[in-house]
Amino acid sequence: MPPPAWQLAAALLLDAVIGDPPSWPHPVKAIGRLASWSESLCRRFGNGRLAGAAAVLLVLLCTGGATVALLAAARALHPLANSLVALYLLYTAVALHDLCRHAMQVQAALMARDLPEARRRVGMIVGRDTEALDEAGVIRAAVESVAENIVDGISAPLFYAALAGPLGAMLYKAVNTLDSLFGYKNDRYRHFGAPAARLDDAVNFLPARLTGLCMVAAAFLIGLDGRNAWRIFRRDRLAHASPNAAHTEAAAAGALGIRLAGPTPYFGRLIQKPFLGDNGRRPAVTDIRTACRLARATTLLFCGLLLASILALA
Repeated sequence: MPPPAWQLAAALLLDAVIGDPPSWPHPVKAIGRLASWSESLCRRFGNGRLAGAAAVLLVLLCTGGATVALLAAARALHPLANSLVALYLLYTAVALHDLCRHAMQVQAALMARDLPEARRRVGMIVGRDTEALDEAGVIRAAVESVAENIVDGISAPLFYAALAGPLGAMLYKAVNTLDSLFGYKNDRYRHFGAPAARLDDAVNFLPARLTGLCMVAAAFLIGLDGRNAWRIFRRDRLAHASPNAAHTEAAAAGALGIRLAGPTPYFGRLIQKPFLGDNGRRPAVTDIRTACRLARATTLLFCGLLLASILALA
């Protein structure tokens, strides 16, 4: 069932105010440990797609069962306890505060002219090799991380929370965590990780497109180049091999007037990704802050649409 509108709004407000304190219990950490255990168990029976699908199913069943049991236990204790537990689960599903905080740490290192520290910081939020990146490469990596992760970390969990409450949010986070752990095209995960990667593509299909459109609208609202964001979004949103990643990255590239993606080093290999955006000006350090502004405005628009839909259907 969709949650009350106030719960979604409160969850987003809590994230904005306190972020994700590392000492607090977090469902995604538990899901990560569960995924590692499931991989060890299922690899005993093979290393192919069937074993990977079994691991995915096991994690989803355990995550869904634990969420339902926790909410039922809280409801049996008191209706207020149920509301508080539901709010906590929703709050842990979104990560706008920490996404922007990590990005701004990269900008701070660059402004201090500490390129090695900036490389280290951006390496914490991207999957690519960062040791040889120049300043422009670090900026692009940070901006791309903000643009892409707004779907995984904010809009998609909110979308599934609006459809099915905390259960929807937790199941989405399980799928996303599985993809982040298994969804690599290397020798270890090429076959075993394929089911997790394909499922992640499926569940992000609609949120990625809606978020890209919201990002274009947000560019207009905060004074960026909304017309160019729309043009690049329409032209480049399907440029990546991933069916979802380029929607928000293309919109961000157009809004900021810079070029993103292109050849990217992963695990010692240079992957030839297509460029997103036009080859205009060189990326500036302040583009990271602007990308965070764009992410916040996009989140507010996206959440506003969800809340309006919940209230309209109530």
